[in-house]
Parts: sequence; structure tokens; C-alpha cells
Amino acid sequence: MKRLLSIELQKIWMNRASRVLTVSYFVLLSSIALIASIKFDIGNFKFHLADMGIFNFPYIWHFNTYIASGFKLFLAVIIVSMMANEYSYGTLKQNLIDGMSKKEFITSKFLTVVLFAGISTLFVFVVSFILGLCFSSYTEADTIFMHMEYIPAYFLKLAGFFAMCLFAGILVKRSAFSLGFIILWYIVEKLAFLGIWYVTDKRETASQLISVLPLEAMSNLIKEPFTKLSIVRKAGSTLGVDDFGSSDVSLVTMLVVCFWIAFFVYFSYKILQKRDL
Repeated sequence: MKRLLSIELQKIWMNRASRVLTVSYFVLLSSIALIASIKFDIGNFKFHLADMGIFNFPYIWHFNTYIASGFKLFLAVIIVSMMANEYSYGTLKQNLIDGMSKKEFITSKFLTVVLFAGISTLFVFVVSFILGLCFSSYTEADTIFMHMEYIPAYFLKLAGFFAMCLFAGILVKRSAFSLGFIILWYIVEKLAFLGIWYVTDKRETASQLISVLPLEAMSNLIKEPFTKLSIVRKAGSTLGVDDFGSSDVSLVTMLVVCFWIAFFVYFSYKILQKRDL
């Protein structure tokens, strides 16, 4: 496994565009810390984002994983480019000629996906932990480690999305078209939601039915955290809105995403196995 992973990392690091995207991705993840510096003082009106409680434990685990998940497209481009380059430069065929089996090839790609997701998760955990210690009003040990389920949920969200990108890259062979496939699938899921809503006339039913689809399931792993803020809830109460729904991590949703990870990896292998290279 170490040998397979070493081969993939060498391919990525030798590609200048991949290096730039990887570095840019982690720089952007680090920029979450800059949110703490957002401060406006206009006369008697003072606005300091960090004072709103977004860096309080345990809320920070939810907030930071939600914000960080928006940057996953940077690594998604690397994943699909990684597969496109295998076809464009003939390295896939050369690897097979050199004795690597197709199963080992897919394993090496999946290990890369897991590594990217794992390092990203560790990075977000460390950044969140440091920010929390610096800005949180609550630093008791039991409070710090409450609701840590957002960390594994973040890992699964990335791993699932990257596995889908890997599948698209193998299926379509071209990076631009692979990303287009992901976008098209996103549109299909939204149209399915609207179609079911129209037929059943029940929005909740439509949401439940499409929650098993890959992108929707990944999205539902970490729902928006903003309605947890006291200022938002106070505004909602003023407007007569008291039910904001649940934003907790669902074990069922985690299992659904695990299913899709297995699905994408398995059928990536099946496509490669049947394809004439």
C-alpha cells in the first residue's frame, strides 16, 4: 500500500498545476482564521464576528467543517486531472505493462482520495482547535470535545465527493468533462427534488426521497450552522420563526455516504476492468 501511495503522490507532485492547487487549498483552509479579524466600528455600532460565538466550543466544529467543505473543489480538480492525465500521458497503460494490476491501480487512487480527505480533516481539526482555544468563551474539556461527530462527518463528506470525482474521471476520461458530469448530476438531483415535490405536493417527502442520492447525502452530512447562532434565533423569533430544523449529524446519512463511496470505488474498478486500454 505504501508503494502504491508513493507512486500516486509522486505523479501529483510532479504536476505543477496540482502542486499549485494543493497549496492554494490549504492556504484557503487556513484563511478561516482570518474570519476572526473581521471587525467594523462605525460610531456606536461595533461588529466583531468572533464575538458572535462562531469560535465557541463546541459550535466551532460545526461552523468550520461547514465552511471548509466549500473549498473541496480545489482537490476535486486534482482528482479528476489525476485520472485524465493517466489517459492523456499513457501512464495508466505503462503502469499495467510494468506489472501493476488494475485492482492495484484503483487501490492506489482510492488511497490517494482517503489521504487527501484525512489530511484535510486533520488540518481543519487543528485549525479549529487552536481558534477555539484562542476565542471560545468555554474551554472546559467536556465542552471542547462535545459534538466531535462533525469531524468524521467532514472526512466522509470529502471522501465521498472525491470518490465520485474518481469515478467520473475514469468514466469520462477528461477532466473538464468529468467536472461537467458532477455538475450535471447535481442539476439532475435538484430537478428530481422539484419533480417529486410537484407530484407529491410535499416538500418534506421530496427531501426524504432524494436524501439517498450521492450529492444530497454528502450535503446533508453537515448542514448549515448559522441558525444555531443566538442572533439568528432571536431574529427568527421576532419574525415568528421558531422551528429551524435539526442540523445534527445523522448516522443514517453517514451510512448512505459510506455506501456511495463503496459504490464509486467498485464501479470505477469494474469500468477499468472491462475497458480496452
